Amino acid sequence: MLASSVCAVSLAQSIAGQPVETKPPAPAPAPTAPGTTPAPAPADPKAGETKAGETKPEFKAGAEPPAVTPPKSGVEAVTKGEVEASNLPPQAAPPQAQPAPGDLMGGQNAAPPSQNVTVNLINRMVKKGLLTKEDAEELLTQAAADATEARTRAQADAVEVARAVVQDAVNQRVIPDVPMVPDDAVRVTYIPETVKKQIRDEIRQEVMSKAKSENWVEGKKQPEWVSRFRVKGDVRIRYEGEFFPEGNDNTGAFPNFNAINTGAPFDTSGTVFSPQLDVDKDRNRFRIRVRVGAEADMGDNWTAGVRIATGESNIPTSPNQSFGAAGSGQGGNFSKYAIWLDRAFLKYESSPNPDKQLSVVLGRGDNPFFSTDIIYDDDLGFDGAYVTGRYKISQHVTPFAVAGAFPIFNTDLNFSSVQPAKFASTDKYLYGSQIGADFNINKHTTAKLAGAYYYFDGAEGRQSTPFTPLTASDAGDTDGTRPSFAQKGNTYLPLRRIIPNANNNFGTTNQFQYYGLATKFQPLAITAKIDYNGFEPFQVSLMAEYIKNLGFDRSRLDTLGVNNRAPNSAGGNPGHYEGGDTAWMVGIRAGAATFEKRGDWQVGVSYKHIESDAVIDGFNDSDFGLGGTNQQGYTVWGGIALTPRTSLGVRWVSTKEIAGPPLSIDSLFIDFGGRF
Repeated sequence: MLASSVCAVSLAQSIAGQPVETKPPAPAPAPTAPGTTPAPAPADPKAGETKAGETKPEFKAGAEPPAVTPPKSGVEAVTKGEVEASNLPPQAAPPQAQPAPGDLMGGQNAAPPSQNVTVNLINRMVKKGLLTKEDAEELLTQAAADATEARTRAQADAVEVARAVVQDAVNQRVIPDVPMVPDDAVRVTYIPETVKKQIRDEIRQEVMSKAKSENWVEGKKQPEWVSRFRVKGDVRIRYEGEFFPEGNDNTGAFPNFNAINTGAPFDTSGTVFSPQLDVDKDRNRFRIRVRVGAEADMGDNWTAGVRIATGESNIPTSPNQSFGAAGSGQGGNFSKYAIWLDRAFLKYESSPNPDKQLSVVLGRGDNPFFSTDIIYDDDLGFDGAYVTGRYKISQHVTPFAVAGAFPIFNTDLNFSSVQPAKFASTDKYLYGSQIGADFNINKHTTAKLAGAYYYFDGAEGRQSTPFTPLTASDAGDTDGTRPSFAQKGNTYLPLRRIIPNANNNFGTTNQFQYYGLATKFQPLAITAKIDYNGFEPFQVSLMAEYIKNLGFDRSRLDTLGVNNRAPNSAGGNPGHYEGGDTAWMVGIRAGAATFEKRGDWQVGVSYKHIESDAVIDGFNDSDFGLGGTNQQGYTVWGGIALTPRTSLGVRWVSTKEIAGPPLSIDSLFIDFGGRF
């Protein structure tokens, strides 16, 4: 028996190309005595089968197989979910089952030829009598133990490969660290080298695909500068109805000072009316507003911004364009509409934290002040430079401050163009400052309170040096002090002091006149807002503002003003000045703070009282009573989001004149808008 075993081993080693080493076979295990622990059973022969072409790892007889410590957490784990995410190819079919020891010999229970060369060889040796059946079974048992050792080492290699791949991904910060191994983790027992390579390639491809879908990196397909741009805009279609109730004064009591001052001077000695405002005929308009803007991150905390918008003209308070409107060289008969530069600025922000930040804006930007539309229209852009700062000092209080300088009017370089000797400049500026704070009162309530002072330098009209204009093109040296844009409501004075002489028939002809604001404007404004979020997802907001014009000069207005007066006396003398210097508003709004999803809604109501010379009429809300001052009334509105980016709104505005002749205006606005 011993000779046969040695012969079989020598023959197998010779076939495998290994040196022949003769050793006696291991003794059979001794029978286990009752009450003692049995020796470990030999490994399952089926598990020890080796695939063709595999090399059995070196293993010394009697040595313990190397221990494989299972990974505990982090990148040391390969869980079931990770195996599935890696799309591992299915394992190769399990090796051919070993024949039972009793089937090694031919006969009725003989096993068919095996796909395993070693098994077939031992079967042949048994048939030829080179091995006994018992020796063959012993050889198979030893081979199974060797295969178990090889599989254990392969499993350790697979774990190391998986650990290295995941660790590399973590080091590259493309995937997070892997969590603790769950109890139901499935471990890979064996991965061939070709499969290892496939795993690495698939993980690399998956990570790159995720990076591209989440815009981690775009490689060469998208230039770097594209990612630094943010584009946004909106389109609004509006129906606007203007209705004038009975009782308005249509006898020529409402001169259109903007039309006079932006055209040829008006001859007050003529027999025709000056340009007049509509006060008695209803009007219906369909209007469009389009705004498209972009901001670019220039690095080092600098941002550049540009926005273009529609508009019937370059007026500062409205980007609306009426369909079919013929005027200013555009509109009517399906003519194209003009596009204007609405915003253009450079902005520096000291910190990305809005609660501890200092920012500087240069160019044409948004209104930097916390205010309402009784002083500044929502569409008004501010030319110049301003600085804003915020610093959170506690959980409940965040103070802020704003200061800026803004050119309103710059004298033409060649003023006056019809004279060789030019006139002095009449530049105008707005200097504004504001200080306030945001208050986090409690879980549901926030508030904001601020005080502002605005100084309009040179905005008031100044009367000219006395002269005699011979034609409408002759200029006075203070013509530049007239407003370049106005709505209605302010009190005006005549700018030109015309000398009566024979050239104008002693003041009865050629009285070409422009008009300027009759008082200075230095408004002091107190603005407050309270937001209550206790009815989430709905918000209730209260808004209020009070304004007092500290530059108001009633004496000058009463002496020089040509409008906002009481009826003339019986003797034909002008009535006294009836205007004022105060404006205020209160309003309440309920609903969603912003439209973010379908069905979000808002409703609100407000009341405004704006006396004639509290603020400059060319800068405030252009929808309230068709814009301007010297009016009071209410606004009721509501809106609903049709989709997250489209909405429908309805607003009703009703106003009436405060001083001077009677004038009432009702307005209906129906807006359908979308943003992108």
